[in-house]
Amino acid sequence: MIALGLLFPMAFHAVGLGKSFLPMHIPVLLCGFLTDPSTGLLVGALTPLLSALLTGMPLLSPPVAQAMMVELGLYGFLAAMLHRRRAVRVYPALLVTMVAGRLVYGVLGALLFRLIGLGPIPALYPISAGLLTGIPGLLLQIAIVPPVVRAAERSIAALHRREGPRGDLARQSKP
Repeated sequence: MIALGLLFPMAFHAVGLGKSFLPMHIPVLLCGFLTDPSTGLLVGALTPLLSALLTGMPLLSPPVAQAMMVELGLYGFLAAMLHRRRAVRVYPALLVTMVAGRLVYGVLGALLFRLIGLGPIPALYPISAGLLTGIPGLLLQIAIVPPVVRAAERSIAALHRREGPRGDLARQSKP
């Protein structure tokens, strides 16, 4: 998922769609929905940091990458916590996760920009930076993440049904 989190943004930015479509978010959300909260948190925090170090995007200064590390860490953690631990269905868990992550991103952006002296931030900045600018990406996440999660969960369930008593794939003999 980290590799996809590095590749998706490069592809989207190559055609000028990176910032509004939030391509790094999709692999992190998928990781959260398909793994445990600690893995989701780790993948979410590492992906923007590694991308910043390897590709220069997101920027480390101003501190966009740092805000994204918190936002995507929350995405991975919260998606896993809601869906895997609390058995919340995919769509409601996704909506809560997306809104919480984008609001945290906006609040962090406002705080970090103030700390580094980039001037007064409007009161609605957390909402405009977090939610409004990412609407195309949020819609893309709603369209892509739930069907991929369902397909992956069906595949994993089918694989588990075919496993033998030791966890190996059962040998299927023909009659």
